[in-house]
Amino acid sequence: MNERAIVRAAGGVIIRQSTQGNPEVLLIHRSRRDDWTFPKGKLEPGESLQACALREVEEETGLRCLLEEALPPTSHVDHKGRLKIVRYWVMRPFAGDAEARYDVDLVRWLPLRRAARLLTYKHDRALLDSVIRGRAVARPGLHAL
Repeated sequence: MNERAIVRAAGGVIIRQSTQGNPEVLLIHRSRRDDWTFPKGKLEPGESLQACALREVEEETGLRCLLEEALPPTSHVDHKGRLKIVRYWVMRPFAGDAEARYDVDLVRWLPLRRAARLLTYKHDRALLDSVIRGRAVARPGLHAL
C-alpha cells in the first residue's frame, strides 16, 4: 500500500474519577456512523500526533486534556478502503465540560467495563483493555501541549 493510501489520525482515551472514586472513560457517539468510539481525527499538515490528539478531543468533546501514556497504535481499513493508523494517548481532562460537538451527537462517561461492552469496534475494545490492564487509570496527568 502506498503512503498516500495511509490515513494518519490521533485521539484520546479520556479517563476521570467518578464521584465514588472509580475510573470512568468518555465515549462518543457519531450518528452518521451510528457507532460508539473514542474521540479522534486526522492530522493536519505539519501537525504532530500529540497536538492532533489534543485538538481533536477538544473539538469533539469540549474538553481540554493532559496527555499521559501513549497507547499502542490501532489500524483498520476505513470506509474508503484506506489503511487508517491511529495513535492514542490516555488523557485527563483539566478544563471544560464534556459535550457533543461537530460530528458527535452524544458523549457518555462510563465505568471501564461497561464502556468496553458499548464500544462498537474490536480495535477500540482492545485499546481500552490495554488501559484496564495497565496502570494508566491510576496515574496523575503529565503534560499538555
